[in-house]
Amino acid sequence: SEMCIRDSGHSLGEYSALVSAGVLSFDDALVLVRERSRLMSEAGSKRPGAMAAVIGLSPADVADLCREASGAGVVQPANFNSPEQTVISGTREGVRAAAEAAKAKGAKRVLELPVSGAFHSPLMEETAAEFAPALARPAFSRPAVPVYTNVAAEAVLDPEAIRGMLTRQMTHPVRWVETIQSMVRDGVTTFFEVGPGKVLAGLVKRIERDAEVISCGSLADIEAVRA
Repeated sequence: SEMCIRDSGHSLGEYSALVSAGVLSFDDALVLVRERSRLMSEAGSKRPGAMAAVIGLSPADVADLCREASGAGVVQPANFNSPEQTVISGTREGVRAAAEAAKAKGAKRVLELPVSGAFHSPLMEETAAEFAPALARPAFSRPAVPVYTNVAAEAVLDPEAIRGMLTRQMTHPVRWVETIQSMVRDGVTTFFEVGPGKVLAGLVKRIERDAEVISCGSLADIEAVRA
């Protein structure tokens, strides 16, 4: 049977996936990542926010809690990481209110993340608008293999749609659970995590227990897999 090759990346990792799939050149991706990082750092200074990982509640419950806590301040799910881990993002007041509500609801843990800004939240709207001109410059090519974007959680093949989703990614959640489920539905059985650490490998196993996950955290690991 034909090998089913697909690409995806979590948040900043989406740029690596796009380079891997031939959508962006390596040089263009570096320029974009540098500008995105600069703008997000500035956003953290201009409009400080907070993020927290909620562990032990369903994604739907966390989304509900964010809606209920929004009277205290902006807060929404930022990363749907696994069926039991959802990261929330927003103003410090909003995140604090949602965190307290999550504890009252029976969350196992609520862990504040060491970040300066409220990434993947409406607090990034101005930053996303400032980033749009940089995103408009480079050529985006049709992907050589389907790329599942954070915003769609489905394969997106149109280069201009991918370009637009990179702007929206800054204010929208990373739908990682649905992304992995979509890839499995489309025939992916083995996942290779390229990059340091094994965080995504752990998340994939929690989403799809039967998946084979291979972590390639070093050049030696990558060479071993290629061999």
